[in-house]
Amino acid sequence: MSTQRIIIIGGVAGGMSAATRLRRLIEDAEILVLERGGHVSFANCGLPYYLGGVIEERESLLLQTPASLGSRFGLDVRVHREVTAIDRDAKTVSVRNVLTGEQSVERYDSLVLSPGATPVRPPLPGGERMLTLRDIEDVDRAMSELDSAPRTALVIGAGFIGLEVVENLVHRGLDVTLVELGDQVLPPLDPEMAGPVADRLRAAGVDVRLGTQVSEIGPDTATLSDGSTVPAEFVLASIGVRPETSLAVAAGLALGERGGIRVDSQLRTSDPSIYAIGDAVEKTDAISGEQRLVALAGLANRHGRLVADAISGKTIRVRDAFGTAVVGLMGLTIAATGWNEKLLRATGRDIRVIHTHPASHTGYYPGATSMSLKLVVDARTDEILGAQGIGGDGVDKRIDVISTAMAGGILASELADLELAYAPQFSSAKDPVNMLGYVALNAVDGLTRSIQWHELDAELAAGAVLVDVRTESEHAEGAIPGSINIPLDDIRSRIAEIPDRRLIVHCKVGQRGHTAVRLLSQLGRDAVNLDGGYLTWNAGMTARVNAERRLVPELRLAAAASAVS
Repeated sequence: MSTQRIIIIGGVAGGMSAATRLRRLIEDAEILVLERGGHVSFANCGLPYYLGGVIEERESLLLQTPASLGSRFGLDVRVHREVTAIDRDAKTVSVRNVLTGEQSVERYDSLVLSPGATPVRPPLPGGERMLTLRDIEDVDRAMSELDSAPRTALVIGAGFIGLEVVENLVHRGLDVTLVELGDQVLPPLDPEMAGPVADRLRAAGVDVRLGTQVSEIGPDTATLSDGSTVPAEFVLASIGVRPETSLAVAAGLALGERGGIRVDSQLRTSDPSIYAIGDAVEKTDAISGEQRLVALAGLANRHGRLVADAISGKTIRVRDAFGTAVVGLMGLTIAATGWNEKLLRATGRDIRVIHTHPASHTGYYPGATSMSLKLVVDARTDEILGAQGIGGDGVDKRIDVISTAMAGGILASELADLELAYAPQFSSAKDPVNMLGYVALNAVDGLTRSIQWHELDAELAAGAVLVDVRTESEHAEGAIPGSINIPLDDIRSRIAEIPDRRLIVHCKVGQRGHTAVRLLSQLGRDAVNLDGGYLTWNAGMTARVNAERRLVPELRLAAAASAVS
């Protein structure tokens, strides 16, 4: 038998994971990696931090070279090689050396496509000044411009990478404007969770422009769709990516409904000799079961390993994707997994939502910081559909635990009984994940009903009474308009002061509200808890007011602004 020849197109993340795993599985295979760019196996997730000087040395981004990969793994890695065509009948690929123009044809037995995705660049006047950040060549161009010492920067797009770029440009001392077409930063989050992120950006001096877009880029300024002009000596766009499928399309391979390459359960394309992985490939969504595009390095690397197993003859299992992601921003940790509330409600899913605001570890141990956690649950089955977290230490750990629970089919109420590591400097005896489970279990058992911050206005309009069970001093510092203040400890003695109507009870974060609901219910009153308490309501209303101001600039929401200030 002749030696198996495997060609991998794309030498970053998934492609190189596939190549090195293949070598560990099939020592006598001939493995050829073709990369259009000048570098392979580089740390693309570290690019923003090199811009900001957090990563000081460019070489730190270059994890491997063709020479090192050849020496250790016996791989034939060729950079500056663009595959221009695939001949599926002959099982060959046409290759062009992008530096010399030299053409060649390479034979394969198995072919792996890992072409990645290309940044979206909107066509607009002056758009040639827009930089993007996907590879080493991109970061070199950006660093060249930064070396000319610009004072101002414009970042277009407030997703995960866009915010990383913003933070690092601020770290370099630039005055930064952030422009986002949507009405919030970080679209994977819900408004009340994203609002504090925008607040942190503004507190750091970033000019955050939401609900608008760039219409023209000049020599050192940019004009926005609302007619305003912002300084923009340095311009970088991070408004999303689209799967690189041109080669697959030209070869007649099937695409999916989202425009990515379609693969089966073994990562094979419509041609059984051709596999595909990475950002160009559609994944199965773990919540809906539908196909979606998920551009995450972790998925690409894992699928690179799996495709090597499949080529070597193993039967693999490709897990559905939750889209778990995390970003650090100016001292905040922001993480999410699964679907958010706004998307689930838009699809008509019957859901239950839980907000908590725990500390990262026990309050008596120094250094505890607060966090906000949100859990979205199927109201009928108790299945966890998504989670979001924002705060300081420990947010990433909690979202990782929840994502793992989702993968294992653990129900929301079963989080209450998870055995998690505890010591005062790391957690609490009742871990924040356990606390989410307690709230979910109370809901399943019918002990405490709740409503969301965005449902309060309708409840009050229908005649409900809002009862603030915080202390008088807390109420005086900031209160929801129309609430009556009866502290939790006074409810029994002052029950006659509480109208005998439907009661919406709230405290600061929800825990005292739960106790009050249990007490009032046993005293014969119809009471529900305002989920997440005043903190969640305040964050949600602040986000709502800011969105309304953007949509209707002439609207003056003085009363609402005063209420949430």
